[in-house]
Amino acid sequence: MSKCKKPGLGKFIAGATIGAGLGVLFAPKKGSETRAELKAKLDDLVKQIKNIDIDEVKDEFDKKVEEIKKELSDLDGEKVLKIAKEKTEVIKEKVQELVDLAIEKGTPVLKDAAEEVKQKAIEVTKDVVKKLEKETK
Repeated sequence: MSKCKKPGLGKFIAGATIGAGLGVLFAPKKGSETRAELKAKLDDLVKQIKNIDIDEVKDEFDKKVEEIKKELSDLDGEKVLKIAKEKTEVIKEKVQELVDLAIEKGTPVLKDAAEEVKQKAIEVTKDVVKKLEKETK
C-alpha cells in the first residue's frame, strides 16, 4: 500500500482534524451551524483524501462522502419526524460504511478522520430528531 506523497503530512492532517474536532465540541452552536460544520468537515476529509496516492481509495471515499453530504442536505430540509428518523438511520449506515472502508484500506489517518465524522454525524442527527420531536408535541 502506498503512503502519502509528502512525509509528515499524515501527522499534520491528524493534528488539524483533532484540533478542529475539539473546537467544534466545545463551542455551543445552533443545529444549523453544527450541520454546516459537519459539512465543512466532510469537505476537509475530501481534501485529505485527495492527498492519498491510491486512486481507488480516493474514489471510494469521495463517493461515500458525497452520499453522506446528500443525505445531510435532505435531512436539513426535512420537517416530518418520521422521514427525519429514516434519514438518520441512512446517514448512520453510510458513515459506518466510510469508517469500515478506512479500516479495510488500512489507513489510520483516514480511519481517525472517518471516526470523527461518524461521531459528529450521530450528534447532528440526534439533535435534529430531538428538535423535531419537541415540535410535534
